[in-house]
Amino acid sequence: MSVLIAIPARYASTRYPGKPLVPLTGASGKAMTLIERSWRAAGSVSGVDKVVVATDDDRIRDAAEEFGAEVVMTSESCGNGTERCAETHANLGMGFDIVVNLQGDAPLTPHWFVEDLIEGLRDAPDAGVATPVLRCDGDALNSLLNDRKNGRVGGTTAVFAADHSAMYFSKEVVPYTAQTYAPADDTPVFHHVGVYAYRPDALAAYPTWPVGPLEQLEGLEQLRFMENGRKVLCVEVEAKGRQFWELNNPQDVPKLEQMMATMGLD
Repeated sequence: MSVLIAIPARYASTRYPGKPLVPLTGASGKAMTLIERSWRAAGSVSGVDKVVVATDDDRIRDAAEEFGAEVVMTSESCGNGTERCAETHANLGMGFDIVVNLQGDAPLTPHWFVEDLIEGLRDAPDAGVATPVLRCDGDALNSLLNDRKNGRVGGTTAVFAADHSAMYFSKEVVPYTAQTYAPADDTPVFHHVGVYAYRPDALAAYPTWPVGPLEQLEGLEQLRFMENGRKVLCVEVEAKGRQFWELNNPQDVPKLEQMMATMGLD
């Protein structure tokens, strides 16, 4: 099955304008923009036929082409990354069997997260879309809770059924737990990793559906699939010693840089 990775990137982020061009300094002291680090993460995934940056902004296009990325220009009307991926796939001739949305704010995404995601969708013919989930340890859970305590919209959490079909995604920390956890303890909370793999029919249908109340309230694009009766498969992935976090707010920059330093990532 042919696989496309599209990296949607927009300049006019509500929470963090210009985020794709923010520099992140790695363990060696070298700084690279967020979009370049995300593109390099995509390039490490095996079994992929094409990787493109999808944007509507000339500044992002110019920066991406300078470091060697192929760029697909999309319209300013795209409301989220999934709509941008749908337009990108259409612009490329609809020729791929699986389209992966590797969002441009997740440069620490290990290659096996995406490889396991693609495999999970291949093995689930009844699912139109799949997305990874990572069990939080106590440290990750406390980071999520601390964001909410301080009024920041940070990571997203997921709850799913026994067959791993998604039941809900939220920017609140769900499910609720009153228990306290040591930093290395497993918890019942799953961090949603902001990557998606779509079958072409589900991806093409997505922009034709109106924004539903849950998507509007949470600001989470994947809820549109669920609100229209489409199964979203949650694929559990393993950290294997890697730390993971997305760049959601300016306060996340030093956090990601510290993680890269700890893991020795340039």
